[in-house]
Amino acid sequence: MFDFLDKYDVLGAFWTTVQLTLLSAVGSLVWGTLLAAMRVGPVPLMRGFGTAYVNIVRNIPLTVIILFASLGLSNTLGVTMGSDKVDTTNFRLAVLGLIVYTSAFVCEAIRAGINTVPVGQAEAARAIGLSFTQVLGLVVLPQAFRAAVGPLANVLIALTKNTTVAAAIGVAEAALLMKQMVENEAQLLAISAVIAFGFCCLTLPTGLILGWVGKKVAVKR
Repeated sequence: MFDFLDKYDVLGAFWTTVQLTLLSAVGSLVWGTLLAAMRVGPVPLMRGFGTAYVNIVRNIPLTVIILFASLGLSNTLGVTMGSDKVDTTNFRLAVLGLIVYTSAFVCEAIRAGINTVPVGQAEAARAIGLSFTQVLGLVVLPQAFRAAVGPLANVLIALTKNTTVAAAIGVAEAALLMKQMVENEAQLLAISAVIAFGFCCLTLPTGLILGWVGKKVAVKR
């Protein structure tokens, strides 16, 4: 029933999915943290930018963002992302699109974590002369990240599944391989089962491990 799999690089496709997920997760965590800092910061312009970014990007379909990255940045503006190879350029543009989209959700998860930190701690830190950046980096964010492990795990799982959208611009990940197999093989149920099993192998351990980590590092109030 699964003999046709020998003709396809299933592991290679899922490795591309893992690479998309990891690179996008790191970029989204960095940019999302900066956005969260803007949203709780004392500068009105930065607060407005952070709020506008999150509210706008969250309501744009990921497919639109990925296609804009390919058709708008690459085809129209000639952005190559440091590579002359089409496959590499598409991969990097997909990572960029996933970062732009996912960082909005990361921002809200971290901001929710920030809201769990008692206001008195930030006020006490400011009272001893710490700047906003020091208060955020030394007092607030370490506790916020511990409180946000659970929500961030959900964002990471969603990101893993969202990588399938990269198939729209030709990135050779699992969803594109599934499309090719469905077109060439009369084994729809078997193909679907294999791809679904692969994603379960990626997402279930992630949820279980980060759920356990979240309980271990949770701040006791």
